[in-house]
Amino acid sequence: MPSASRTASTDAPAANGTKRGRPGYDQQSVLRIAVDVFNRHGYDATSMGILAENLGISKSAIYHHVPSKGDLLKLALDHALGGLEAILERPEATSGAADARLEFVLRQTVAVLVERLPFVTLLLRLRGNTDIERDALERRRAFDHKVAGLISAARDEGSLRADIDPRTVSRLLFGMINSIVEWYKPGGPLSPQRLADDVITMAFDGLHTEA
Repeated sequence: MPSASRTASTDAPAANGTKRGRPGYDQQSVLRIAVDVFNRHGYDATSMGILAENLGISKSAIYHHVPSKGDLLKLALDHALGGLEAILERPEATSGAADARLEFVLRQTVAVLVERLPFVTLLLRLRGNTDIERDALERRRAFDHKVAGLISAARDEGSLRADIDPRTVSRLLFGMINSIVEWYKPGGPLSPQRLADDVITMAFDGLHTEA
């Protein structure tokens, strides 16, 4: 069986050509349920026995899909981080005025968060207790660092205020965006597009009405 690192994709949690194990499950459906269980119980507290109970299959049947619990975690984190990292490769994030690039990245970050909500939730709750978690946290820090670079570039262009350190701005922006996983309900009255609009309004215009 291929290792989890070779089956991961930034477009889907499992590889193209879905791998099947026991009837009724494939790797992707096992992964979705596992991520839900990790988020409810915590990754460290989730045993293969708990996963098997939630899946309604034996522990040995899980190994038809992945070699270990750690491989499930890696697939899940690759899915979350792959979506974020792909944003920075888009043309809208690499050319043009820095403030426009920053706005695009923030909007797309909200979109990825909503689209992959359970996976990003898991990413944001990591404690860094394993090599897999530490590698994921390093990738997330690299993403945040690149966004801070956009903030610095926009400030240098004169489109953003210069009296707040770009690292502070980055932390405040992601503090606001990351909190979405704790309260946003997909399918509710607040659409992903409106949510992104509200984040951009708060970030760039604040709460004061126009004079």
